[in-house]
Amino acid sequence: MNDAWVREAIRIIEADANRSADTHLLVFPLPPEWGIDLYLKDESVHPTGSLKHRLARSLLLYGLVNGQIGPDTTLVEASSGSTAVSEAYFARMLGLPFVTVVPRKTSQEKIDLIEFYGGRCHFVDRPPEMYTEAERLAAECGGHYLDQFTHAERATDWRGNNNIAESVFTQMRAERHPIPSWIVVGAGTGGTSATFGRYVRYRRHETKIAVVDPENSAFYGAWQTGARDYTTGMPSRIEGIGRPRVEPSFVPEVIDEMFQVPDAGSLAAIRFLREQTGHWAGGSTGTNLYGAFTLISRMLANGEQGSVVTLLCDGGERYANTYYNDAWIAERGLDLAPHLEAMQRFLETGEFTG
Repeated sequence: MNDAWVREAIRIIEADANRSADTHLLVFPLPPEWGIDLYLKDESVHPTGSLKHRLARSLLLYGLVNGQIGPDTTLVEASSGSTAVSEAYFARMLGLPFVTVVPRKTSQEKIDLIEFYGGRCHFVDRPPEMYTEAERLAAECGGHYLDQFTHAERATDWRGNNNIAESVFTQMRAERHPIPSWIVVGAGTGGTSATFGRYVRYRRHETKIAVVDPENSAFYGAWQTGARDYTTGMPSRIEGIGRPRVEPSFVPEVIDEMFQVPDAGSLAAIRFLREQTGHWAGGSTGTNLYGAFTLISRMLANGEQGSVVTLLCDGGERYANTYYNDAWIAERGLDLAPHLEAMQRFLETGEFTG
């Protein structure tokens, strides 16, 4: 391994992190008399526009310090979404080829973003084939399989080092409820919930972790039953979260509560977010908001005050032709109206039935 090259590669990635100011913590407007504050950590302001920018950076650093990435290494991933976009960005920064295995039905918008950063898409007909095909490609070319679904929970330093959990708690210090009652996140790899769950225990905070899961995802069923081999065999409509199988990075032991969120509720929530704040986001942010509203309604019913923090995972511009397209919504038989009405009632009464 070329030690000088590895040291320079780490410097380049760290310099990129230093150039990017920490992501913003936005306030979602709630009636002040409730005594409850809701915050969204805006991960869309990363250079590649999503929460997965953190993961991609960690995965490359993890491969570099473990001696698995050198100056001639081809990087390989199984991802058709934001992780692949961010990994392509870092691969180009280091002058390394990047290939991601994607289902043939992947949207052209995502393919264009991956290719914009110099990545190449390798297509498979069935999504479950992505994992083995990525392993095969990496072995065939002597490359490194980044394997986000296995390495996400171990590549991030959960004790700090400005990970997302430490960032949130630092930004909350001057708020009226500086220690959140709840952190609400979705699960795609499981790495984010693992990072938050470990961090709050390590720092001895009383904060609880809630994970929201979309329809067709295996994580909720696995958490309910304790079965690590729980599968649904169906893809999630909410990009970035939900998996047909339980991924190795999912750590249910650090989670306090899980909710299964209807897809129509997730997509209604991002439209509600745009209406209330002007910010527009992807579907996973809607899943997060739906869970946050559920918990805040419960806190109000119990006479509790405090703060709730969730994530704005990526921007809505990537979904202009899907989640924000009424024809696309109608074609899938989704009715957003009841959920939008429930969210409006929530702001008026504090009760949220979903």
